[in-house]
Amino acid sequence: MAQSAEQIVVTGGWPLNGTVRIPAAKNSVLPLLAAALLCQRPVRLRGVPRLSDVECSLALLRGAGCTAQWQGSDVALSGSPVQSTLPGQTAAQMRASILFCAPLLARLGRAETVLPGGCRIGSRPIDLHLTGLARMGVQELDAGPGRLVLLAPSGLHGAEITLRFPSVGATETLLLAAACARGRTVLRGAAREPEVADLADFLNRCGGSVEGAGSSTLIIEGRRALGGCVFSPLPDRIFASTLACAAAAAGGRVELTGCSPELYAPVLEILAQMGCRVERGGESVQVARFGRLYGAGRVFTGVYPALATDAAPPLAAAMLCAEGESSIEDVIFERRFACAEGFAALGGRVNTAGRVLHIRPGGALRGTRLSAPDLRGGAALVLAALAAQGRSQIGGVAYLDRGYADFTEILASLGARIYRETKPA
Repeated sequence: MAQSAEQIVVTGGWPLNGTVRIPAAKNSVLPLLAAALLCQRPVRLRGVPRLSDVECSLALLRGAGCTAQWQGSDVALSGSPVQSTLPGQTAAQMRASILFCAPLLARLGRAETVLPGGCRIGSRPIDLHLTGLARMGVQELDAGPGRLVLLAPSGLHGAEITLRFPSVGATETLLLAAACARGRTVLRGAAREPEVADLADFLNRCGGSVEGAGSSTLIIEGRRALGGCVFSPLPDRIFASTLACAAAAAGGRVELTGCSPELYAPVLEILAQMGCRVERGGESVQVARFGRLYGAGRVFTGVYPALATDAAPPLAAAMLCAEGESSIEDVIFERRFACAEGFAALGGRVNTAGRVLHIRPGGALRGTRLSAPDLRGGAALVLAALAAQGRSQIGGVAYLDRGYADFTEILASLGARIYRETKPA
């Protein structure tokens, strides 16, 4: 990924205090934008965060021949796809580009793209996507290294599919394919994440028929066509998790509104065990830390409703400030903790062994020069810098812009000494 010339400058040691309303979830918005390709009438998504991944998705829609434009904080989408080849340079920038293939197959019978990109956090194969699509009548052509050409010469048809792993991306791809396929699709072993349920809700609002969202079995009755709707994506539980961990790392009291605590309950439970005061409301939570933090012991990520893999690096940043030992094992990605090198540069006593990050007490965090290794690891370095004494400069801002809208502005509004600047030549 091309790196921004900007950097984030943090002067640590200042507690956070205030209230933040959580924005819409990137991990919901991107599949919803892909789903708009299935719709024959206009779609409006409300309150969409201005992220680089959203801009890439809008470029993919325009490349397919649709109209996609900002109207204030909403995104207005209309028109039918006429071009089955996704713009290669754009598609290569994010993992979610693979989601646009299924709607193109449904509407045009063909989809061509480059293999999807994204953060380098480990193996992220698309074989589950392709195997499921093959059962629905899709053929893969030999397009050469780095390219993907898919055909549905007789259209998509329903199928019985069982995923060997509850992949969110594969579940969303097959849900999108089944929505307008002929007949019924039964998808077993499906991901249960809230973002999958949000996509199912959107498809149903547009005239689709999806049952079982939130469970491991989805039943989809294909429709000849979908209409459109006005839809508000669900709030971003990873953004909420990140800010909750920021309050733990920096200290102070932060109220997070507009996002049900149940969506990120594992993070809140771990922070409470570590000594934070966590007060939950219906659609809000208050996280406060004024005293010491305790080690969390051994923690594991997992598929929903377990601790989210995306929340693991920010949680690790809070663990750097604890008096006892902690460890996190990520069972999803083998290189989830590339941020460990930055933690060590700040003075954290950390080491990695395979998929496990070990954190020992006693490290005195002091500001230094850092570079974000990926989206969530970059956020974790910002949180660690908030807890460090002195000044830190964090490069690789482009990674953060993929998933955190107005991140520095939100933290500054809570009292953090943080700003963005252009790197000196």
